[in-house]
Amino acid sequence: MSYLFRGILTVLSIGVLGWTERSNAQPPESTSDPIATLQQQSVQSNQVTWGHWGPNSEKYSSWKTHSNRLIPAYIFGGNASQVSGANSVYRNSDRIKELYGFEPTQTLNPTADYFDQTDIYRLQKWAVEAGKKRIVLFVFDGMDWQTTHAAAIFKAGKVTYESGRGSGLGFQDYRGVVTDFGYFVTSPLNEGTTINVDDQRVTKVGGNIPGGFDVARCGEFPWSPFPDAQYPIAANQDVKHAYADSASSATSMTCGIKTYNDAINVDVSGREVLPIARTLQEQGFAVGVVSSVPISHATPAAAYSNNIHRDDYQDLTRDQLGVASIFHSGGLPGVDVLLGGGWGETKDKDGAQGKNFVPGNRYVTDADLEKIDQRNGGKYHVVQRTAGANGKSQLRHAAQLAALSKQRLFGYFGVKGGHLPFRTANGDFQPVDSFGTAATDKAEKYSSADIDENPELVDMTLAAAEVLQAKSDRWWLMVEAGDVDWANHANNIDNSIGAVISGDNAFLGLAKWIENHGGWHDTYVIVTADHGHYLIIDRPEMLTGK
Repeated sequence: MSYLFRGILTVLSIGVLGWTERSNAQPPESTSDPIATLQQQSVQSNQVTWGHWGPNSEKYSSWKTHSNRLIPAYIFGGNASQVSGANSVYRNSDRIKELYGFEPTQTLNPTADYFDQTDIYRLQKWAVEAGKKRIVLFVFDGMDWQTTHAAAIFKAGKVTYESGRGSGLGFQDYRGVVTDFGYFVTSPLNEGTTINVDDQRVTKVGGNIPGGFDVARCGEFPWSPFPDAQYPIAANQDVKHAYADSASSATSMTCGIKTYNDAINVDVSGREVLPIARTLQEQGFAVGVVSSVPISHATPAAAYSNNIHRDDYQDLTRDQLGVASIFHSGGLPGVDVLLGGGWGETKDKDGAQGKNFVPGNRYVTDADLEKIDQRNGGKYHVVQRTAGANGKSQLRHAAQLAALSKQRLFGYFGVKGGHLPFRTANGDFQPVDSFGTAATDKAEKYSSADIDENPELVDMTLAAAEVLQAKSDRWWLMVEAGDVDWANHANNIDNSIGAVISGDNAFLGLAKWIENHGGWHDTYVIVTADHGHYLIIDRPEMLTGK
């Protein structure tokens, strides 16, 4: 049996972190499942009832990827006044040119209240300069205003707002610290850049679709209807602007630059750019990364790694874990905490990862995992999904050991596909059919072992906070609710609402942890998304669950 799938030895059930055990015998949170019923009916008919995805208002599903719509940001421990309103980059032609390297067509807006995604980096940087010691970036991958609205309606059981910050979810309602709300442009520098992963070289600079944002075609607020239904997906013929992928958008939030789609912390020419986590690490901060999807997918990878392409997973993980990679032959210091999915996902070949791909686990090789384990002289307490062992207990115990010894923590979990089990709207982890590609149309089915042997995002978030706090009173953490994106790609409202609630639970868990560990005085949290999809809610009252 390979090292990757060895069982973890003794699992203790010491409740130091104060988490509640999950039992397979627990009933679902609701005995009815109205959102699953809506999803099933929509997939079967492909007709619009409560809402739809895509520009075709007569079909439930006509678009399965991202859009260029504005994205909300919820800030705790500060505000966005330094970058929004009169301070918006989009009000000034020279600043737009500095941001993009050129002035995109129809992008200047003298009355813009929105800011840019790169400003998320600057807000974190300024928070540190203002004396904040704990910086947390929550990225609900793919969660635009409409996705947030759908989950808030369901959780509240009623439609409580039609615009603005809204209410119903924890991160909307929390007032334990000064908080602010804003929204920003996510457009990348361009779409269509080509690369050579083996040489780590950009082979075509500039792409074929430039970035930019036309408020007249996309709308001035995140909740605005699209004046031009084709513009957000770059399908119109006159003014065409690229929409972001998760790699370029995460790079914007961690490095403060615009770059090409698929880039991980490199500029338009493929040159290294330092993410804020590495800058802070040089100043003595501990750093951590948590995700509900594979550990080196675009968003968690952009927290720390460098690569000219987002799909070079094993090398991206090497950067995260401080192992020599194709981009960093001498290795990086590595993160202090890395928790996420990808366990059990194996491939014999993967051309996207280049000639140095090692058959086996797609995201971390057996040799690299062996090297980092503290039992072999490495720096990490390693905990993996193990047959018959409760994932929550395993993670808690490993976090306790890492915190007590002030060592690092690597946790590796997941089900088939590489993610944690998809939480559905009613919390029963029983997805129904999607409207995605052929590979994702059918509902995932989870065994009792799939549920019991994996932690949830809130568990990972709390484990990361405990270990980071034990290592330093100054730390930076990214938490990604990556399954929001997966649900929206699949045009599955049941999984989408469930994924938002899963991420919201992680936020509420961390907020409570902060209150119990020194309070908010030194803490700064941003809750946001990396890009939007194309969800349109026609009849919001149908999402109340009644």
